[in-house]
Amino acid sequence: MKIDKKIIKELSDYLKEFNLTEIEITEKDTKIKVSKNNISISNQPQVISPSLSGTSSTSEKAQNLKTGIEIISPIIGTAYHAPEPGAKKFVEIGKKIKKGDTIMIVEAMKTMNHVPSTADGVVKEICVEDGQPVEFGQTIIILE
Repeated sequence: MKIDKKIIKELSDYLKEFNLTEIEITEKDTKIKVSKNNISISNQPQVISPSLSGTSSTSEKAQNLKTGIEIISPIIGTAYHAPEPGAKKFVEIGKKIKKGDTIMIVEAMKTMNHVPSTADGVVKEICVEDGQPVEFGQTIIILE
């Protein structure tokens, strides 16, 4: 496959001219995607993960990465830390939990869905605030 540098240059110019963060062009089975942090040329379907900002140092990037066992939200909704307002929270940082224990409730369409832990461990970080909206697949708790 021959890469036409002229097309990449033209797409890069469009990024600047229209103040875009990314632009993509597809012709037959070739896809060229140019973004401020990334250039991608592919003959295959591809998923490009978002990159971290180029302004932070390597040590800051390492600190921002989540380590441990991540428990994710199984649905879109609103996360609650307790079964009702004013009640005791399901988990606290430092609390030891077992696989299957309820760690949070995610409300979707007026239905309260209990989210079970997918592993044994100690709660290292609670990644969402009480009453905060969550997305499907979003990390809600990290265990050690």
